[in-house]
Amino acid sequence: MEAKQTVYVNRFTDGVLDPSREMEYRVRNGGHIVANTTPGCWGPMITPALKGGHEVTKPVYVEGAEVGDAIVIRIQSIEVTSIATASGNDKPVDGRFTGDPFVDGKCPNCGTENPDTYIEGIGQQSIRCKNCGEDVTPFVFTNAYTIAFDEQKNMGITLNKEAAERVAKDAKHYMGTPEESIQNPVVTFAPHDIVGAMARLRPFLGQLGTTPSRPIPDSHNAGDFGQFLIDAPHQFGLSKEELEDRTDGHMDINRVREGAVLICPVKVPGGGVYLGDMHAMQGDGEIAGHTTDVSGIVSLQVEVVKGLNIEGPILLPVEEDLPYLAKPFTEKEKQQALKLGEQWGMKELEDSYPISFIGTGANLNEATTNGMERAAKAFGIEVPEVMNRSTITGSIEIGRHPGVVTVTFLAPKEYLDKVQLSDLVKQQYM
Repeated sequence: MEAKQTVYVNRFTDGVLDPSREMEYRVRNGGHIVANTTPGCWGPMITPALKGGHEVTKPVYVEGAEVGDAIVIRIQSIEVTSIATASGNDKPVDGRFTGDPFVDGKCPNCGTENPDTYIEGIGQQSIRCKNCGEDVTPFVFTNAYTIAFDEQKNMGITLNKEAAERVAKDAKHYMGTPEESIQNPVVTFAPHDIVGAMARLRPFLGQLGTTPSRPIPDSHNAGDFGQFLIDAPHQFGLSKEELEDRTDGHMDINRVREGAVLICPVKVPGGGVYLGDMHAMQGDGEIAGHTTDVSGIVSLQVEVVKGLNIEGPILLPVEEDLPYLAKPFTEKEKQQALKLGEQWGMKELEDSYPISFIGTGANLNEATTNGMERAAKAFGIEVPEVMNRSTITGSIEIGRHPGVVTVTFLAPKEYLDKVQLSDLVKQQYM
């Protein structure tokens, strides 16, 4: 298949990122990916035919990307197309899965594994097994809401019972579900526990990354959710060591938004860039476990960096999103520092720039250690140096609770030169 300058992606996985499957889309090095993404989390979670907690785009082969390289992904635009969505805290339903409700749903009546479903009415009993008609959703809400957005996609308000039920009765329309998506729209549940709350929109991608080197359910392609796969009873069970084959594409970091740059490891030929799980807004930590999943249109530009050989993603946020201590120094600040250096007999100071390493793990402590170790390995320095630099020129920020963080600090230009990232970082912040 010939690589194209721009590929338009509108087909989705069955919830599994599988490197053995041939990639249907191929893009040139330096080319563009335009995708119509489906909502993540709740829609797939109540669609047991999907074998992962999300329904992401089919991976894109990037021409020239080989194992050990990295792919630079520039997020050029993110546009929410949903009119409304629903979300909330979840509770798994016993008897409707074997070992993991995100992966191996089953009908509690006929025992069909990952059954196809249909929708009958509205509410939390509306998802039915096609084989026997039983209520089959693996999850229900504990506290939840339906939220509608204005035309400009700047503001949302949570709806009352009457309005939520109106949305539920025309669910695919209000969620803008792409034609090739098979998920059951979550607004069908018509939740309305929170009424009249206002929320600002700031859309970002909860899923963006490259294909892991072994089959992994999409929502579990991270060090925290991936813990559910260790010694799991289903076909995707793996060992702790095998979980290192992940690429951490499922980050839920709200700084992965329009204008940001994400640098991803290549662990299979072509990289296999995929995306999805767009969120309309989310505070650091995604503490409810889920947020406002929406459909959307995304435009990306991709570029291969040869031989970078990173273990996990590196993020270059938009400058506004950087921690205060990690923002690039102004010319005035540089002059102040040089003047101070002269007082102490120092004529040269570091030329440094912001960089964020993604760390994931079973909990936030493990994720922080993982991020610092990745930074140290990339630059050929010791972890205590990363700790010091993150303390005085950066910050550790939570992406997702329980186990995704960013380790951000100002890195000397000589460190960035070593990993061929100086020009890219300078372009982002100058």
